[in-house]
Amino acid sequence: MRVARTLVATLIVFTALISVGLTASSDSPFTIVVRPVLLNLGLDVDVKLWSVHLHFAWSAISLTSASTKPGGTLL
Repeated sequence: MRVARTLVATLIVFTALISVGLTASSDSPFTIVVRPVLLNLGLDVDVKLWSVHLHFAWSAISLTSASTKPGGTLL
């Protein structure tokens, strides 16, 4: 029962932080900006916490080769 309450409280805190970060103005100390990238069907997420800036990028289409073989000739 205690673990369930802790899990629910943690979920509530993270939900509150994300909603505050997404709705904050760009000059506030804590902001979260989510931008869609249409070229490679991805998302850019920028998180700003005072002077620390974190950038995360996700793409549905990989721009690098998925093969582990070294590049070479076909023959």
